[in-house]
Amino acid sequence: MSSVVPLADFMPSREILVSAVMPCLNEEKTLGLCIEKIQRAFDEMGIAGEVVVADNGSTDCSVEIAESHGARVVHERRKGYGSALLAGISTARGRIVIMADADDSYDWAALGDFVRKIDEGYDLVMGNRFKGGIEPGAMPPLHRYLGNPVLSTLARVMYRIPINDFHCGMRAFTREAFECMNVRTAGMEFATEMVVCAAQAGLRITEIPTRLYPDKRDRPPHLRSFRDGWRHLRFMLTYAPDWLYLTPGGLMFILGMAGMAVLASGPVQLGNFNLGIHFLALASLLTLLGANIVGFGLLARLINARRNPIRANSSFGQLLSWFTLERGLIIGGAFAVLGLSIDLWLLIEWITSGFGDMAGTVHLAFVATTIMLLGVNAAFASFLFNMLRDEHSK
Repeated sequence: MSSVVPLADFMPSREILVSAVMPCLNEEKTLGLCIEKIQRAFDEMGIAGEVVVADNGSTDCSVEIAESHGARVVHERRKGYGSALLAGISTARGRIVIMADADDSYDWAALGDFVRKIDEGYDLVMGNRFKGGIEPGAMPPLHRYLGNPVLSTLARVMYRIPINDFHCGMRAFTREAFECMNVRTAGMEFATEMVVCAAQAGLRITEIPTRLYPDKRDRPPHLRSFRDGWRHLRFMLTYAPDWLYLTPGGLMFILGMAGMAVLASGPVQLGNFNLGIHFLALASLLTLLGANIVGFGLLARLINARRNPIRANSSFGQLLSWFTLERGLIIGGAFAVLGLSIDLWLLIEWITSGFGDMAGTVHLAFVATTIMLLGVNAAFASFLFNMLRDEHSK
């Protein structure tokens, strides 16, 4: 077991240094054992600590066991892993908070390793079960080989966070760091949200190997693979507008505009394929849909600024500085006028030609109408973007 003597040296004995927080829902079989391990670790480390049990509506003897072992019980009526942890962490008295499950699947006796890393200057210390080892039967194959690796890889790529096990339940952080995270979710996605918010707040994050053991409970697990996996994925997508909106929307817009440019003057023969009006309609749809998705992404960026502050030197920060409602209206109006002018010109041509066949100008009319719609959308979107920008700047 790791020694954390430097911490004990400068902390007064009566001041609580570490708060061990456990969410609890009917954990009577293992809760007492976990509390004993924590208290033994505190004694061996020579520091003052407390055990906080965040009870989420247990109907067994969990509360009585916690109190008889000297733990402080916090009751949280709102259901959910995140709700219980938020309640427990909010009442923690220690400068350092360590959280893990109450089913004895994590080794609470190793909490000194987490405290030592905090002492080195890290704000959030994550356990890594894949580096520390997973005992047989401790994690279902679906989670071990598909769920956790895939979700952790997605989160690592989408948020550029060098963490390999986003969902490890054992982690430590300072109370000051937790206040910066502004974590709010109530379910299992709490685990992902904490890491993402910590990274977006510029906190120092690291990982240490953590061993995972089969839990000792005699009831079904609270975790539901697909429901909770979707919650993690839903959170990651919701707060990553670049990946959810801007990247796919931008690609659709570019492809659509390129298609319209190629087909504006008429059908194009490509080998045995004739790219005609149907492909032009598809290009128009991609253009309009892509533009709308990009617009949603820009709005989502503004709304997400509460979690992920916008840096002034970033491309989006520079866009905010440059943008005004008037500029948005000018750009939108220019597109609308351009498209409308082409349509009017085609109408005049049709009238002056004696209302003849317009088959040769259908493609250009399609493109012009698309450009006009882009301009109208941009003009109206500018009002909403300007309103949200003003709210952000307050």
